[in-house]
Amino acid sequence: MKYTFILQNLNCAHCAGKIEQKIAESKDYENVSFNFATKQLNLTSNKSYVKSDIQSICDSIEEGVNVLENIGCDKNKENNSKSGLVFLIISAVIGVSALLLELIIGDSAVWSFWLQVCLCFASILLAGYKTFIKGIKNIFKLRFDETALLTIAVAAAFCLGEFVEAAMVTILFAVGEFIEDKAVDASRHDIEKLAKIRPDTATMLINDKETVVSAEQVKEGSTIIVKPYERIPLDGVVISGTTTLDNSALTGESVPVDATVGSEVLSGAINGNSLIQIKTTKKFGDSTATRILKLVEDAAAQKGKSEKLISRFASIYTPIVIAIAVIIAVLPPILGLGAFSEWLYRALVCLVASCPCAIVISVPLAYYSGIGSASKFGVLIKGGKYLEALSKADTFVFDKTGTVTTGKLSVNSVMAFSGYSSEEVLAFAASAEKYSSHPIAAAIREKAAGIRLPQLSDYQENAGHGVSADYEGKKLGCGSAKILNEEQKRDFANSDVSVFVTLGGDVIGAIGVSDTIRAEAKNVIFELHNLGVKNTVMLTGDSRANAQKVCGEIGMSACKSELMPSDKLIECNSLKEKSKAVCFVGDGINDAPVLSASDCGIAMGLGSEAAIEASDAVLASGTLEQLPTAIKLSRKVMNTVRTNIVFAIMVKVLVIILAALGIASMWMSVIADTGVSVACVLYAARLLKKPLIKKH
Repeated sequence: MKYTFILQNLNCAHCAGKIEQKIAESKDYENVSFNFATKQLNLTSNKSYVKSDIQSICDSIEEGVNVLENIGCDKNKENNSKSGLVFLIISAVIGVSALLLELIIGDSAVWSFWLQVCLCFASILLAGYKTFIKGIKNIFKLRFDETALLTIAVAAAFCLGEFVEAAMVTILFAVGEFIEDKAVDASRHDIEKLAKIRPDTATMLINDKETVVSAEQVKEGSTIIVKPYERIPLDGVVISGTTTLDNSALTGESVPVDATVGSEVLSGAINGNSLIQIKTTKKFGDSTATRILKLVEDAAAQKGKSEKLISRFASIYTPIVIAIAVIIAVLPPILGLGAFSEWLYRALVCLVASCPCAIVISVPLAYYSGIGSASKFGVLIKGGKYLEALSKADTFVFDKTGTVTTGKLSVNSVMAFSGYSSEEVLAFAASAEKYSSHPIAAAIREKAAGIRLPQLSDYQENAGHGVSADYEGKKLGCGSAKILNEEQKRDFANSDVSVFVTLGGDVIGAIGVSDTIRAEAKNVIFELHNLGVKNTVMLTGDSRANAQKVCGEIGMSACKSELMPSDKLIECNSLKEKSKAVCFVGDGINDAPVLSASDCGIAMGLGSEAAIEASDAVLASGTLEQLPTAIKLSRKVMNTVRTNIVFAIMVKVLVIILAALGIASMWMSVIADTGVSVACVLYAARLLKKPLIKKH
């Protein structure tokens, strides 16, 4: 069974990683993933009830974590946050009073000395009692996280007579923690906004009466009513009413879409100013909005290489820094280079500055912020590792039909012979194809709309060849080159036309039918090359002539034609050997193997279930327009990750070196810990706050 829990009150990214690792190491649980941004823990287990076990694991690592089965309003946390802020303000007032007392009067007078001690002690308790309780427990468990390190440092500073500094360090740490929690909560709030695209209720029409029910209860084939400016709860077809729909939350496109009777509508879209009735075509769990949310939520399970590297880095980093601090505290006094108290203070500064939380929290938050931001553009990316692949890809491979082209056939040329006009040839062809369901026949009929058609009789269709009919005693034929005799075939051997029209055995015309190239395709390929993509390759099962024509028109680097799905797979694997990363963009079921094999498979639209399941990203709008945007955003995410890692490590290393030299104070170490954490979190969270990239 699959389980989902919310780990309430878990605000330490380092501890979150330990909890995830300990659960994953248990033989009872598989597919364990924890998303720090949403506090959501996902896992599978054969056990029927696992909540108590998860609670025990959390308690062994982080006190105060509550394992919840459902997301609810956390009023207690809000009250605790307010009381914590009050204590922090009072503590700051007392601490500043002690600081002013030290600066103005000093500790020469006995009363001043003891007043400072009392004020500092009160300030430390008010600002850090929760931190110290947690820190003491972690010390006994031999877990040296930031709370344990701060507890040791403050206690030692107090014992060394640095009362005011101990108080101010505690206050500064509490302020940093408060700001960091607020920043993370704000990011979580932005991420949770994604869930608002899926309404939880629906208005069903039962016996001509409107009944509001849970959207999960609505069965496929039911009739629901969507009032003006409401979100559509389930996918369906309009059976009554005319309106416009805002699909921007799904596709990233802000232009409203007209919907009339017979139009397919997607859940999550916002209805316009008209009431409509919809017959549902999918259940709640299979509807578009639910699938989008699942894609975004599951993305956290697919960790990028940088996330995995940071997890391994944190596991060895803290023990190494503790060892360095011990050496700094013990070795110099033994060598006679100074008093033990002096070197102990320097070691404590190193310890406080060393906590890796800034990196541990900001890296996954940057990935998730990027994924959330991409969803606002209508690009659904399923995980951090696919963001990485998209950011460094130098080869983009495209399917042709339905990807580079619209998949809709159209007539692009009409040639007439034997004294007939182009309009007459088109009229004969459209009349002959009147009853055919072939896509080429539909394209010809559409082109001939408005033209008067001749009356034919005795219609016959020969699959793979074409259609025939009688016209004034003569046999009219319309079809492929197979309807021609051998001599006629030789005459048109080098022609790229698709359909021939014959009358009485003579060729009277030829019609060119081809797929329509997407309007944005040429510009997208141009932008990809400007972004540094070296190879843009088209792989298609279409003929060589058609493939080369499309490839040349949109400016692709190369194309391979007349390929089976297995051939596409071979070609894609061959390109992977020569590239940093390969992205494949396709739309059909036959593209699923290549989508899976590429470093980042990108599906077109929310159509083919197989393509979406096999892909690593989805262009929800069904167009190529947002592909360059996705690349730019993925690169911004990776730049953010690298910047945070380098910035945090550089600051910490600098403070540790300065501490060893006796230059850095405890204040600087706190800034190197909580201050850097706040800066990294805010820098990562900015990806969600506003669009950094303009839409096309």
